[in-house]
Amino acid sequence: MKKNILFVLLSFLMWTCQPISQKDDYENAQTKNKACCDEDEETTAQFASLTKDLAFMNAHENPEKCTKKIKGGENITFKTADGKDGSGVLWKATKPSQKYLVVIHEWWGLNDHIKAEAEKFYNDLKDKNINVVAIDLYDGNIATTREEAGKLMGENKAERSKAILEGFFAYTGKKAKIATIGWCFGGGWSLQASLLAQKQAVGCIIYYGMPEKDKEKLKNLKAEVLGIFASQEKWINTKVVNQFEMDLKELKKKNTIKSFDAEHAFANPSNPKYNKEFAEQAYQMSLNFLKKKF
Repeated sequence: MKKNILFVLLSFLMWTCQPISQKDDYENAQTKNKACCDEDEETTAQFASLTKDLAFMNAHENPEKCTKKIKGGENITFKTADGKDGSGVLWKATKPSQKYLVVIHEWWGLNDHIKAEAEKFYNDLKDKNINVVAIDLYDGNIATTREEAGKLMGENKAERSKAILEGFFAYTGKKAKIATIGWCFGGGWSLQASLLAQKQAVGCIIYYGMPEKDKEKLKNLKAEVLGIFASQEKWINTKVVNQFEMDLKELKKKNTIKSFDAEHAFANPSNPKYNKEFAEQAYQMSLNFLKKKF
């Protein structure tokens, strides 16, 4: 017993007598080894930090070439508060309309796959006379490899993305009704966009994007939420999703959360992990949700 006490005391003394730099190195290592997200960190920055995770990077196969022909949509630009221009592709409603669906791309950028998805929503919602816009948060940059995508997402500035979204909301006018949808990187930004749209927001669809963890921010959410997640993924996992659902319930925010037994990006037809059955179910849920919101 005495030997054990002596050993503990010696160990303590050895630790406290270490050079400060050694202890700092240890503490820094512990900080780096914490779970991906610090609570005080911006949600968008939390997701962007996943680009430092090799497993997350490798979970994204390089996108296959888009084979769908995009028949409509016009390129638009609009002013942003930071003195630059924002851009996107707009499918106009057949009649003048104040209804807008904002489509936000994955970490690849505004590529043809996202444009094709936006056009599909536009065609399937024609009876609701909705304008659909695929917004560009990367200012024209598009990745074709996961390394490029990781770089773009890692360098994405929240202030710039917010300026782009707010610039587009100003472009639509104060009477516009706005719904948002996005996947992965865009899924997290779909929620942020609905928060930025404030009272104009009518619906928010999140496909396996990082939920907002700050309940003070979520208090300001006006849009109903449809959250579509993948239970097999390791990052925006069941624990994260369940907490998000609990927070929404506590704040009395109307929501529907659905987790499919699939991997991250299961709804992306350009991804080898694409699950056609689940993707079609999720799309129909999204379509029905949007029809009710408009």
